[in-house]
Amino acid sequence: MKMADYKISEAIVKGNLELCVADTNRALTAGVAPQEIINNFLIKGMEDIGQAFQDGKAFVPNLLMSARAMKGSLEILKPLLKVDGKEQAGQIVIGTVKGDLHDIGKNLVASMLEGCGFNVINLGVDVSSEKFINAVKEHNANIICLSALLTTTMTYMEQVVKDLTDAGLRDKVKIMIGGAPVNKEFADKIGADGYSDNANAAVLLAHALLETA
Repeated sequence: MKMADYKISEAIVKGNLELCVADTNRALTAGVAPQEIINNFLIKGMEDIGQAFQDGKAFVPNLLMSARAMKGSLEILKPLLKVDGKEQAGQIVIGTVKGDLHDIGKNLVASMLEGCGFNVINLGVDVSSEKFINAVKEHNANIICLSALLTTTMTYMEQVVKDLTDAGLRDKVKIMIGGAPVNKEFADKIGADGYSDNANAAVLLAHALLETA
């Protein structure tokens, strides 16, 4: 079969989990390499739905359905990937900061990053500075993503930046922040490397930060 015969990317854009999984299995049965499926279909599908969201042609529910479809395919492919000592794009640690229990936006960003080739360690919600630091050390992370949805918890981001500096890790990891109450000015104020206000922009920012690392 030709690569164009597989509808994995289209299934991701439409949020069709069943079709995405079925065509992933068909491609594997036909001998298409797992990494080729990720590069040619999963990343393209997530980039397409991300662009549609940015253009106002898709909305958060669409992104969540697309992320679900992509993860269905990724769960099949991950065990088949050869471990060669390096990740495709980079290692990212992500979490919602201490005191904040919101995770929909953070999970959406995590899914977009994963679908676009990053290895993502999702620490969940209410994550302390110590947990972020331990994860950066354990996974040799390139980027740390801090999320907050409350004005009362966004200030904790500054504490995380300070603690990373005190731990001697600040020059080894890029820091991205996001969430409704934060903006570029706040990112600059606390010493973060960048800010994004949506999942697609977060992927673009992550790639840009790695290029300048």
